[in-house]
Amino acid sequence: MPSLRLLAPALFALAMFGAAVPASADSFSDGQRTDIEAIVKNYLVSHPEVLEEAMAELSKRQAAAETQKHEASIAQNADAIFNSPRQVVLGNKDGDVTFVEFFDYNCGYCKRAMGDMLDLMKSDPKLKVVLKEFPVLSQGSVEAAQVAVAVRMQDPTGKKYLDFHQKLLGGRGAADKARALQAAKEAGLDTAKIEKDLASPEVRATIEENFKLAEAMGMNGTPSYVIGKQIVVGAIGVEGLREKIGVARCGKATC
Repeated sequence: MPSLRLLAPALFALAMFGAAVPASADSFSDGQRTDIEAIVKNYLVSHPEVLEEAMAELSKRQAAAETQKHEASIAQNADAIFNSPRQVVLGNKDGDVTFVEFFDYNCGYCKRAMGDMLDLMKSDPKLKVVLKEFPVLSQGSVEAAQVAVAVRMQDPTGKKYLDFHQKLLGGRGAADKARALQAAKEAGLDTAKIEKDLASPEVRATIEENFKLAEAMGMNGTPSYVIGKQIVVGAIGVEGLREKIGVARCGKATC
């Protein structure tokens, strides 16, 4: 008979959810099953480390399943994620790792995460950075994202876009059309052309594409990232992002 320690996952399910001890209908009587369940529960009370091991194993399996799911969704949408003509590309356009960020101009965490992105671009010359507008927080966010798309249409090199991006995301107050246009003006862009381009189908198509990608990958907040085969949700800090880049580049946190 296997030890109770080896049966940890089953015992964990029993303790947490009251699952009956597996047995065919004629293996044990009702009384015997009750006695067995009592023995198991008493054992778990006396040996909490068994539950800890079971919970660790459960977490490990869930993480593995989540990783597999993420890798599959990235593979299915790889071209749109990494090579869409509707995205902003910064850093090394021929870099060995692509760092994709989905952001909202009214996201406080995105404001802090912008510094992380700039640090990574400065310290990692092999990094390709892709920005995707993902306005989930407000109508003002949508308006700011629409202006941002028009900025990208006017500035395919990304140089003025980055200046605009920093001015708008790093500024105070809620982002909306008016603030976005002011940031564009300060970055040296033609705001009259931006106003005209806001009616372009390209603006709607860009934002719709980003929302579809986010939905396909289970993203519902900002900032969210795709780094290699990894999906990262939330502002995990520059060192956490650097480790993810390392995994994408060489299979470990530090190459």
